[in-house]
Amino acid sequence: MAIIKCPECGHQTSDKAPVCPNCGVEIAGKIIKCPYCGEIYLKSEVVCPHCHKSALDNSAATSNDNANTNDTSEVNIEKDFSTSKQDSIVNTEDKKITTLQNNVEHNPEVNTPVLNFNPDNHNITPKKKSNKTIIIVSLIIAVLAVGICFYFYNDAKNDKEEEDYMYALNSDDPMVLQDYLDNYKNAPQEHIDSITAHLQRLAQLDQDWTNAVVSGSKSSLTEYLKTHPDSPHKQEALDKIDSIDWAQCSKINTSDAYQMYITEHSDGNHYDEAVIALKKIKATQVSIDERQAISDIFRRFFISINERDENGLISNVNDYVNFLGKSNATKEDIIYFMNKLYKQDVQSMVWSITSDYNIQKKEIGDEQYEYSVSFMTNQKVEKTDNTSSVHKYKINAKINPDGKITDMSMTRINE
Repeated sequence: MAIIKCPECGHQTSDKAPVCPNCGVEIAGKIIKCPYCGEIYLKSEVVCPHCHKSALDNSAATSNDNANTNDTSEVNIEKDFSTSKQDSIVNTEDKKITTLQNNVEHNPEVNTPVLNFNPDNHNITPKKKSNKTIIIVSLIIAVLAVGICFYFYNDAKNDKEEEDYMYALNSDDPMVLQDYLDNYKNAPQEHIDSITAHLQRLAQLDQDWTNAVVSGSKSSLTEYLKTHPDSPHKQEALDKIDSIDWAQCSKINTSDAYQMYITEHSDGNHYDEAVIALKKIKATQVSIDERQAISDIFRRFFISINERDENGLISNVNDYVNFLGKSNATKEDIIYFMNKLYKQDVQSMVWSITSDYNIQKKEIGDEQYEYSVSFMTNQKVEKTDNTSSVHKYKINAKINPDGKITDMSMTRINE
């Protein structure tokens, strides 16, 4: 094995190598060493590119030297003739190559083909460039590089479009949606359709809000919130409804109105004001429930007298009471009063309430109220001698927050 220069590119390689590692031309079995000048060249080239002599000359001479010695004269003649013929051909080729080289020197743009000489037909053919493979490989690599770059660019572009799409889809700003449509005209059609529909919904939302505000009624604002529960104007609509309800509540100025506002607007802008106003009204205004409770207290008191029911009589009386002018009267004093009414000649007695209750309410603590009550009663007495009498009394009393009588007086009305 010997190290030679590649006859094609001049790169050093082994003469046993299948191909040149640099240019790819075949080496093993495809090269020849010129017997005249020692130049290594391809077998496909009939003449040496350096000395322009054919290796066939040396082969023919060697073959003739080894021929029959008895025919020396004949061989020499044939040899001279062959040599003369070959020299003529070589000289002709030298002249052609010299002419081509001169043309190249004076006109560099002219492509000079490498001539191959075929002694059989004496035709001259251009040599094919073996670096064609290198060019093809380079083109393939370039195409692949461009394709990879385009892939990553397109992938990054798609990622940016997807990111902007999701941002626009979750936005309530029409400008953001319109920017997406302007910037991505070639986006997937489903993305364009979604953003367009979202933009139309926002436009309708704004129109409905404008109509509700112009109307200014609670019903229109309530309907807007029902239609658009997640509207960006939701809090503004709630504030407007809150203001409308508060104005109506203040105008009516009743405990029921304030209580309704408090119930419907637990976090309303006027909640604290409503609580204070309700408290003031409750301090002076007697509710239906309070009136009924007071009525039950006195009805039970007088029914107990009619039935001489001691327990029922004192069930709604405070432990200490101002009773009929006596301060700090006890429950025993109240029972004594009842028994005193039933004299020996009294067969039965009926007390009845004949007028509405006049009730005054006073706050004596935090939501603690005292009630001053006045009303008229009749006392009908049936005696054992079958006679009867009717007397009228005006009752004045006070009831504490626990629902107990703390003060009571009875004034007889004479007619």
